[in-house]
Amino acid sequence: MRPARFPRRLAPALLVLLTAACAGTPPPPPPRAAASASATSGGINTGVLRDWRGIVRSADRDRYARRDAAWRLALEQARRQPGSGDLAALGDLIDPGAVRRDVTPPVGDYRCRTVKLGSQGGDRGLGFVVYDWFACRIEATGRGLKFSKTTGSQRPSGLLFPENDRQMVMLGSLALAAEPPANSYGQRPERDLIAVLERIGEARWRLVLPWPQAESNLDLIELVPA
Repeated sequence: MRPARFPRRLAPALLVLLTAACAGTPPPPPPRAAASASATSGGINTGVLRDWRGIVRSADRDRYARRDAAWRLALEQARRQPGSGDLAALGDLIDPGAVRRDVTPPVGDYRCRTVKLGSQGGDRGLGFVVYDWFACRIEATGRGLKFSKTTGSQRPSGLLFPENDRQMVMLGSLALAAEPPANSYGQRPERDLIAVLERIGEARWRLVLPWPQAESNLDLIELVPA
């Protein structure tokens, strides 16, 4: 059976119509990129981090879950037992409820001091210790924001995981004395730590470390821009 033929006089017109139709059809759109779960805050991409709950060890998860109990016991001991430093002058630093929105700190250098509350030795230990100011830093890394205490004999550091508008969770490690900067979380379980970053003033933050591995029942690291 012969294929149908168009009359010779219609062929050029049909060719023009087909060419125009093809030229007017837009190409298919490129495939959409997968929606990113990242969140940005202050121009810093903080969503590159995995959820901290998928990384944290069970012991540190328990410390985090019991942080309210750490506050209660540590403050009770600090107010009842003798200590070192001026506890009354710390103000909102030792108020569990003094938490503000917009927790994400700007990148840069900070002054920081550690306050240890409570004693793992019970009534035999100091109820509180207020240390001098040291140097700390918040920096942007390929995995998100990182906190580091850069001077002093106890130098914690770790990555900050966005949690909500009032808190970030830090998983980190601790370097002591003349040791090099602390390793990443999970490499030395005896040095691992979990902390909650909170903003407590216009330009004032604190890291709350519940149930430290030694000495106190609650550690606070106060941060103010250098």
